[in-house]
Amino acid sequence: SQNLPIIRSYSNGKALELCKFGYIPNWSKKIEKFSPLINARKETLMEKVTFKNLIQTSRCLVLADGYYEWKREEKNKVPYYFTKEDDSLMFFAAIHQNNQFCIITREATENISQIHHREPLIVNQSQINNYLNIKKDAIEVLNSIKPPKLKFHEISKDVNNPINNDPSIINKLN
Repeated sequence: SQNLPIIRSYSNGKALELCKFGYIPNWSKKIEKFSPLINARKETLMEKVTFKNLIQTSRCLVLADGYYEWKREEKNKVPYYFTKEDDSLMFFAAIHQNNQFCIITREATENISQIHHREPLIVNQSQINNYLNIKKDAIEVLNSIKPPKLKFHEISKDVNNPINNDPSIINKLN
């Protein structure tokens, strides 16, 4: 539910803007306690009414230097921090509406799947214009994106509490 930087495309160029993480579809306003959607599966984007039009008309990119994921172990969830192998910036494929967005996910690659079965669809820098160009077929573009090589490490469970908003949270546990 935080405001995060996204890149949106307009007819006269691109803009970096703040947008709220979590998307509430217009039809859900009548449903009490609807939780904002934070992810949209690439495989079902064109099947879900909620996302079908957005992927055709309202694409954006979310900037990040890494992301968190939790591995389920018996009775615990263990947090991990993921970055690109070269530590460069990530551009998550996303869709937006009403100053809200959700990230597009894909099935996890082999090395990521040992932690979690899904991962964000990360757009390579060379494909940014392709992805943001709404004249291009969205699914064709998404299917052409090869996942980058990622690295990850276990981090402190302090990440589970939003009060702990400190850069040391991403430090590798020994």
